[in-house]
Amino acid sequence: MRPRHAPQAWLTAVFTLLAVAPVAAVIPVPNLQGRVTDVAGILSPATREHISGLLKSHETRTTNQVAVLTVPTLEGETIEDFATRVFDRWRLGQKGKDNGVLLIVATNDRRMRIEVGYGLEGTLTDLSAGRIIRNVMAPRFKANDFDGGVTAGVLAIIAQLEDPKAQIAADDGSSGKESDSFFQGPDLPLTERILIGCFIFGIIGLFTIIGVFTPGMGWFLYVFLIPFWAMFPIVVVGTRGALILLCTYLVAYPIAKIIIGRTDWFKKAAKDLKTKGSAHIGGFTFSSGGSSSGGWSSSGSSGGFSGGGGSSGGGGSSGSW
Repeated sequence: MRPRHAPQAWLTAVFTLLAVAPVAAVIPVPNLQGRVTDVAGILSPATREHISGLLKSHETRTTNQVAVLTVPTLEGETIEDFATRVFDRWRLGQKGKDNGVLLIVATNDRRMRIEVGYGLEGTLTDLSAGRIIRNVMAPRFKANDFDGGVTAGVLAIIAQLEDPKAQIAADDGSSGKESDSFFQGPDLPLTERILIGCFIFGIIGLFTIIGVFTPGMGWFLYVFLIPFWAMFPIVVVGTRGALILLCTYLVAYPIAKIIIGRTDWFKKAAKDLKTKGSAHIGGFTFSSGGSSSGGWSSSGSSGGFSGGGGSSGGGGSSGSW
């Protein structure tokens, strides 16, 4: 006869396995082998020696401790979490100064990160670290030049730490002002830009379409949405990109409104809205509400939109190639 507590024992075993499984998948932190720990084996002996000499000289001049770590894979762990574990284990930087920097490269995952200690966050900012990753290291990694990419990244980190006013040159060899491309915006990974972009443009795009196709309140929405088109896209496409989108909106909206306003169905909807107080357009019912601006509600349901919020990361920047 099976004991009554057998099901409880099975449940305990299952929950134990589920709790242990994620922990078992986390790769161990490599032992600190020096200023350069090349677990992935992507650097030549000459490059490792050269970088170690550069970092030793920098530490002598400034007391900052900068280390390089390469690994083959993160085994599914985020590079941010792994960098934090390595930094905590290696204890880079002096106690009380927190002046350590860790450069990590995961070759198979094509990910890299510059992790910065609290004491150097004002000198090697997230923006500067992101520029080093995008403009200095990534182009060389794409060409499979790991020796050149890591060396150039270390030199850029040292230059930024020793001269905070210095600007990271673009990969094409130009210096000074950073390239101002259409998609030059905040230091965000491409996946985050896509997700945030879907959220932002989904909301203001929907209200833009409603304004174009709605009699009465359409011009009110045109003016109302101007600040949204001016500010929200900056997060995704940067300042220049947002300016281009705003100008496009300011010109395209009135043109589309005028063209649609000449169609028969729009004239009929405008007449119904004026005489009957409501009009049906594309499955939606629009009502005047006693004013020319009016309001809108869907057939059989109503709702609203809200959004906002953000996040600020500290202590470095991540990237891929």
